[in-house]
Amino acid sequence: MLHEDIELILEDAEEHMEKTLEHLRHELSAIRAGRATPAMLENVRVDYYGTQTPLNQMASVSAPQPDLLVVQPWDRSALNDIEKAIMAANIGLNPSNDGNMIRIPVPPLSEERRRDLAKTARHRGEEAKIAIRNIRRHARDEIKKTQKEEHLPEDMRFEGEERLQKLTDRYIEKVDTLLHHKEAEIMEV
Repeated sequence: MLHEDIELILEDAEEHMEKTLEHLRHELSAIRAGRATPAMLENVRVDYYGTQTPLNQMASVSAPQPDLLVVQPWDRSALNDIEKAIMAANIGLNPSNDGNMIRIPVPPLSEERRRDLAKTARHRGEEAKIAIRNIRRHARDEIKKTQKEEHLPEDMRFEGEERLQKLTDRYIEKVDTLLHHKEAEIMEV
């Protein structure tokens, strides 16, 4: 049975690891994978009446076909601003404005571009793994400090560290699984 302070440290570490995994999911969803998804425009900011406004707060973004995105602004006077913002976002898309909505054809990815995107995904995954290991290191230091301050037996510290390592391994495995799926999605033609 672990001391309650060590249990709290482990719970805190797991919470931070889960947030890291969620952040990675968010990062990977923005990486283009051959087919059009509204998440591709998630980071686009539009200069709307002097304020940098996220695109999804001023228009509906949909993907009616695998190779097409449609942006339907709620205020038609913002069409040109939205079009400029999409072009300025430097995501390799060329929007066309028809006066009512913006259509954005999504060209198929070249083999070289797919490899680059897969490399980017792996890099983001490696950053997530580093973050998880940093959480582990911090939690291990906290466990050692708690053991000394509370005069707990070393066995309790070792058990806490062992559970922390199992937790870390589980989250690293989740990162690897996410990356594997994303790479397969990117490389699919």
